[in-house]
Amino acid sequence: MIRRLTIAACTALLLSNVASAQLPEALEGVGIDQRLDQTVPLDLEFRDETGASVRLGEYFGSKPVILALVYYECPMLCTLVLNGLVSSLKALSFSIGEEFEVVALSFDPNETPEMAAAKKETYLGAYRRPSAAAGWHFLTGDESSIKQLAEAVGFRYRYDPASDEFAHAAGITVLTPSGRIARYFYGVEYAPRDVRLGLIEAADEKIGSPVDQLMLYCFRYDVTTGRYSAAVLNLVRLGGILTVLAFVAFLLTTRTRPPSSGPTGVSLGQA
Repeated sequence: MIRRLTIAACTALLLSNVASAQLPEALEGVGIDQRLDQTVPLDLEFRDETGASVRLGEYFGSKPVILALVYYECPMLCTLVLNGLVSSLKALSFSIGEEFEVVALSFDPNETPEMAAAKKETYLGAYRRPSAAAGWHFLTGDESSIKQLAEAVGFRYRYDPASDEFAHAAGITVLTPSGRIARYFYGVEYAPRDVRLGLIEAADEKIGSPVDQLMLYCFRYDVTTGRYSAAVLNLVRLGGILTVLAFVAFLLTTRTRPPSSGPTGVSLGQA
């Protein structure tokens, strides 16, 4: 258990830009490299939770996709990733299977569809929205396909024989309907606002409300932190526009207001 806690804790440090020279040997080469705007290989073959052979591209085409690279028997970190994901998604008005899809892929080639099915049952129970059954996919696959997808999204992991576990970083990736990498969110907790904005941008703003479009104007994705932060210049511009509009509205109201009358109904200006 101590070894497991150590691996999980050290892996989390990768998200704080710790230099590789400071990392334990077991974590060398582990991390997430951003591959923004790159397209993942949609022709890769995996197995879904029923054991059926599926092509990755089957989950793309019309909706953005959230990809979580985990492994189902991970003692800690992967469970935290999936727990954080479902917690964030429950806070959204968007639903899995309606506005977007979710793909969880085990990067342990020894894991089975039965493990994937058990994990799916757990998280469908936690999410509690009917559309998720057809929109949240738990996959397994052979080592070659797993490595190709992991490489495509910049997810670097390694197997530790001493503990019989994988050392890996924590995060999720948002992809466009065409399979292009749009956003990365790091860690094990994902702000619902960030995930919502990431999905809207990945969908080319075809989902969301006018308020969301305003939010996208005021917030910009920061590639260094994997979060949305205030776009200060845009906020200043927006403030200026609102000030001008308020002044114009005041002038129009003043000009169109009828003259005030005294108690006798005679205009004060004529008394």
